[in-house]
Amino acid sequence: MSQNQENLKKELKIRHITMISIGGVIGAGLFMGSGAVIHSAGPGSIISYGLAGLLVIFIMRMLGEMATVNPTSGSFSTYAREAIGPWAGYTIGWLYWFFWVIVIAIEATAGAANIQYWFPNIPAWLLSLVLTILLTLTNVYSVKSFGEFEYWFSFIKVATITLFLIVGLAVISGLMPGVTAPGASNLTGLGGFMPHGISSILLGITVVIFSFMGTEIVAVAAGESAEPAKAVRIATNSVIWRILIFYIGSIAVVVTLLPWNSANLLKSPFVAVLEHVGIPAAAQIMNFVVLTAVLSCLNSGLYTNSRMLYGMAKTGDAPKAFLKLSKKGVPANAVLFGTVFAYIGVIFNYFSPDKVFLFLVNASGGIALLVYLVIAVSHLKMRRNVQRENPELLKVKMWLFPYLTYVTIAGIVAILVAMVFIDSMRSQVFLTLLIAVLVVASYFFIRRKKGDSAEIDDSDLTTSKIIKT
Repeated sequence: MSQNQENLKKELKIRHITMISIGGVIGAGLFMGSGAVIHSAGPGSIISYGLAGLLVIFIMRMLGEMATVNPTSGSFSTYAREAIGPWAGYTIGWLYWFFWVIVIAIEATAGAANIQYWFPNIPAWLLSLVLTILLTLTNVYSVKSFGEFEYWFSFIKVATITLFLIVGLAVISGLMPGVTAPGASNLTGLGGFMPHGISSILLGITVVIFSFMGTEIVAVAAGESAEPAKAVRIATNSVIWRILIFYIGSIAVVVTLLPWNSANLLKSPFVAVLEHVGIPAAAQIMNFVVLTAVLSCLNSGLYTNSRMLYGMAKTGDAPKAFLKLSKKGVPANAVLFGTVFAYIGVIFNYFSPDKVFLFLVNASGGIALLVYLVIAVSHLKMRRNVQRENPELLKVKMWLFPYLTYVTIAGIVAILVAMVFIDSMRSQVFLTLLIAVLVVASYFFIRRKKGDSAEIDDSDLTTSKIIKT
């Protein structure tokens, strides 16, 4: 078997997958962006995070079910192809690739800003370039090196949240010397639990849902695990407590300890809390942690981006050149291709941050919801077919099928519709839909040009006989 036809190396261990799944929930959005949600929804932001988290829990359960049946690097792109049709797999795969290309550029820029906190004289473009090159080398070297870097990045994030929760609970319980326990004053005072009404809670959901993007990476990584079914089962089963503890728990601590309308929350809720309890060098500590979260997201973006491209190449939805593997079993061409476009994104951000780059960011804004929607719709058909043909493959099952799947679809559609009526989000919805229409059109254009003769490598499509469109 030639090198470009070999499968990916199975070098990710259970501990890698587990920590990747845990760290995937904790992004820079939690550390920095949660303040804006708290400021607009008050203590009721707990409900916003809870409802958005519940939606993501359902999505991850569906994805976990499909990934245990067919662990593949193509993940939901492959499932969409089999369950909905080739056009759907092609479309969602390229949209997801585009999303991560933009995220890589954003995170590289954000990481540079974090480093400039300590070294203000170094140009941001140079720092962005260095960060992207370093993590590209990590991804190109081997999947094991990606797993190790992501393991330790995630470990730092998890350790930080855990310590934050311990300190916060100690203050709330009155066990922290020198700090007065606030009781319920910040939860019930200043306008009550929902100072701006239920509408602010629902509006918060549309913002919060994007903070969870990255949880699905574990399903992509399962294709390179020696024990994919076990790894995905552990990761998806733990998604409930991960969201409960890391997101809802930390937000609950913040709104209990500080007034929801505190100006410091907009800077960083975590820094504000640490400064409130007298932790020295709070800003320095959180800048390091946020930098870690940014690098983790950048690292994961490079990995996920390349594996999605590799998975699409196996189904003929991307050029076969992206199937070529290095001696370490890494789809290096796919990694480098995504990196090139990320560099272009960084250049756009430098020369035209308020026009071209802003357009790209807005155009990718609604892709997360489209991905979630496609996962849910794919699950409907895949579950029915597998249950009818090979029910023994269902090691992980979605609860109350099909009712919760329909509820999830309705919830996602409701969020997309709501975004149309929100001034700050309307452009994201329409630009994402425009990009989606262009991608769908490109599929049919390419198909008409080359006919149906494209070869498909079925070595990664183990359920092709079960799932028939």
